[in-house]
Amino acid sequence: MITERNRGETEKRILEAVGRIVESDGFEKVGINAVANEAGVSKMLIYRYFSSIDGLLAAYIKQNDYWLNISLELPLEKGMLIPYVVQVYKAQIFQLRDNIVMRRLLRWELANNNDLISDIRAKREENGMSLIKIVSNLSGKPVKEIAEMASLLSASITYLALLSDIYPVYNGLDIADDKGWSDLIEGIEKIIKKYIE
Repeated sequence: MITERNRGETEKRILEAVGRIVESDGFEKVGINAVANEAGVSKMLIYRYFSSIDGLLAAYIKQNDYWLNISLELPLEKGMLIPYVVQVYKAQIFQLRDNIVMRRLLRWELANNNDLISDIRAKREENGMSLIKIVSNLSGKPVKEIAEMASLLSASITYLALLSDIYPVYNGLDIADDKGWSDLIEGIEKIIKKYIE
């Protein structure tokens, strides 16, 4: 059993256990007992650190969610803006495609609504609006228009990544394959160039 001597390491171990359970057995198998067994800690320690199973899942999402952890340091030159914005969406694609646990937890989040999830959504919104305002300032485009474009792109990426687990084709693109996602990245780049230039 792990003791409380190193809280940071113990929390990391618990969160890694959540990821392993969700990846191997699905979200439905995540429970305090299963996580305690997988992490080799007591249930009481999990409750002390995370309060509840919802708190534990929220902590996992906060640690791994792309939009919660995005850097808000943008290039200061307009010429670097388009490659930066394209890279933002490419990174979102790679994170979601590479992390089945996040895809499963995003599905869970969509089916639930509590204070912890509301806090996560509020932080995402705060980060997103900060990014949108910076892009608006650098591009000279109105905030509302940047927000519209950003919403369509990020929501589309999330939806297609979630869908790819259960259905491989969308509008003729193989979303279960790297080639299909490369085509989508090309499309994203065209949209961004056409709008920001």
